[in-house]
Amino acid sequence: MADKIPSEIRKIELDGASFKGTNTVVDHLTFVNFFFGNNGCGKSTIAQAIKDGTGITYAPGKTATDYIPLVYDEHFIDRNFHSYRNMPGVFTMNEVNQSVQEQIDKMHDEQATARKARGEAAEDQKKKEDSRAALEKKFCKDCWVRAEALRTEFDKTQDRKRKSKQFTDAVLAAFPAEQNLEELRRLYDSAYSDTASHYNEFSLITDTDILDELEGHEILSLAIVNSADTDFAKFIRKIGATEWVRQGHEQFANTTDGQCPYCSRPLLPNFEEVFTASFDTQYQENLQKLKDFREAYRNAANALFVPLTTPDPLYPKVDAKPYDDKLSELKATIRLNLECLSNKIENPASPITLQPTAPILQELCDMIGAFNKLIRENNAVVAAGPKKQRECTEKVFSHIAFLLKDLITAYKQRDSDFEAEINARKKEVEGYDTQLTAIRKALKDLSGKTVETESAKDKINLMLRDSGMHGFQLESHETQAHVYKVVRPDGSIADNLSEGEKNFIAFLYFYYLVQGNESADEDAREKIVVIDDPVSSMDSNSLFIVSTLVKDMIEVCRNNADSENATTSDNYIKQLFILTHNAFFHQEITYSYVPRYEYVSFFLVRKPYGKSSVRFFDDINPKEPSERINVNPVKNSYAALWEEYNEIKSSVPLMNVIRKILEYYFLQLCGYEGLTLRKVILTDSKHLFVDENGDFDEEKYQLASSMLSYISAGSVGINDGMYHVDDCMDVRECREIFSMIFRLMKQEQHYTKMCEPYKKREITEEV
Repeated sequence: MADKIPSEIRKIELDGASFKGTNTVVDHLTFVNFFFGNNGCGKSTIAQAIKDGTGITYAPGKTATDYIPLVYDEHFIDRNFHSYRNMPGVFTMNEVNQSVQEQIDKMHDEQATARKARGEAAEDQKKKEDSRAALEKKFCKDCWVRAEALRTEFDKTQDRKRKSKQFTDAVLAAFPAEQNLEELRRLYDSAYSDTASHYNEFSLITDTDILDELEGHEILSLAIVNSADTDFAKFIRKIGATEWVRQGHEQFANTTDGQCPYCSRPLLPNFEEVFTASFDTQYQENLQKLKDFREAYRNAANALFVPLTTPDPLYPKVDAKPYDDKLSELKATIRLNLECLSNKIENPASPITLQPTAPILQELCDMIGAFNKLIRENNAVVAAGPKKQRECTEKVFSHIAFLLKDLITAYKQRDSDFEAEINARKKEVEGYDTQLTAIRKALKDLSGKTVETESAKDKINLMLRDSGMHGFQLESHETQAHVYKVVRPDGSIADNLSEGEKNFIAFLYFYYLVQGNESADEDAREKIVVIDDPVSSMDSNSLFIVSTLVKDMIEVCRNNADSENATTSDNYIKQLFILTHNAFFHQEITYSYVPRYEYVSFFLVRKPYGKSSVRFFDDINPKEPSERINVNPVKNSYAALWEEYNEIKSSVPLMNVIRKILEYYFLQLCGYEGLTLRKVILTDSKHLFVDENGDFDEEKYQLASSMLSYISAGSVGINDGMYHVDDCMDVRECREIFSMIFRLMKQEQHYTKMCEPYKKREITEEV
């Protein structure tokens, strides 16, 4: 579709009144915009939105404060003409002060130049901002995708950062630093665990040499021998049975009842004395030391080993298997050493060396230190609660920022370049704003020297006389400056004006208000003009004058887009919106502007099923059938009926259109009488309503009668008993009967001509 030249308002978003919930967007707006639609379809809502600036998107760099929206509607009429005694005046330029006028013209030229330059700078700024936004969007997406694995693994740190923009902002705010992932995972599991709890630490080993350096261990390297000099001592030494005799005595001394435990002979009465004397004191002392050492070793081992069992419950992150294996190794070493000590006691003359336990205990000590570190970290996290969660989140994003540092660096550099370019454009725009403010102030001062209201009043009165309204005119108020009043020829206030007269005066006032200002010190902001149904209740003469004035305003607005073909030097209307339901008025003001495609747009406003809609009205380009172009939705009334006939899908509205076409074509254009049509169709051609089986088709006959009854004259009318309208009727059958009427009346060629364009359009759309 061919492009339009954009003007001040670029887009209107409607979501009020009958547009509520429809999210209607009106775009393709240009300098002159025509909206056609029935009463109550939502046109006034559009006018009000423009007036309030609600949902309006202006040209780049422009806002509602840059414009004066002048809206002609019912509110305007009521506000300005509720009392004909105090009508505000229109301030216009007085042509007598040519010097001031020349200054004003020069200032207007400067203003136009500054506005154009500002618009270009603002548009360039907008492009830079859009490019910066696109850069940010791509950067956010790249960060989001590349960090997916970490986002998933550390999901609970992503709260309130589950959108790419939120996530990326958090990454940018983080200090990039590589983290130990294993430590980070442990911190995460503890900080965010649903079952996080406090765990007991492993018991510490305070002295790894406690068994190897046990007091009395010197006895182990000593050969303990018996040096007694009794005959019995000599005898048992001679036969090498010293230890055998000693062990036997220890085992059986209290159980033999005075007999030898080996040969059962009676022992000497003084055997105990002899036996004791056969072992010297030193031997017995050393042997007792050895026994005491073994007992002390066993007790120390038990005191050491029992606390070294794993805590219950065990911290899940601790792998206790290596620890348990090392405990088993320690236990086996202690058991071996105790056996060695027992052997030493049995053979005290042999020196022994115990297996060292210090290296094993040192390894256990190292394990316990590592385990307790993990447990303390967990317990600290549990105790800290939210603080550790924040720490974990910071570390996760710090690690992500570290991994994405190259991407971040490149983005920040490009973003910084955009920011510098945008700021430069902002300064340009601000400079032009300052210049435009000074120009507006100067224009305001100059206008204040030359404004007056009499010329506008005189022109309005001239228009009233030319339109044939001689019963009233405007006069200046006697005591209030710059105020009009509507008076009769006798000087009385004209209170009882008709609706059409009131609307006509209101529009004349609005017309000159657009040319001038509402107050003498009004600034020189650009004007956006909205005209909402201006010809309500007016007669044909008033309607013609209003149409002419509207076309004058169109020409003023057109001058902004097509100054080479201008019919006026004025361009004070920067954008124009015309909304109407009157097809005649619409045709009158639009017919010469249809070819002005670039700066004229046509819209159709409808309200099907209680919800309003706005359609940028388009159709197939007759010069290029593969393209569509914006077209005027309002043709002449008869052509519009045929277009509606070809588009309607429901039987009831279709029947209404059919009746209107039949009346206009056959009665008004062809000159037939209604009774003649009924005779030709329903009487002379009654035989055509017989179906293929030879049966009379009553339903088709009644349908044809219903079509013709609306336009009949004489005794047969709309309530002739044959009237038949049902929303469940077959639309195809309605069209067949309608076609048959034209065929029977020898007007088939006309029917074909009026339907042919729509058939071509259907074929093109299907292709």
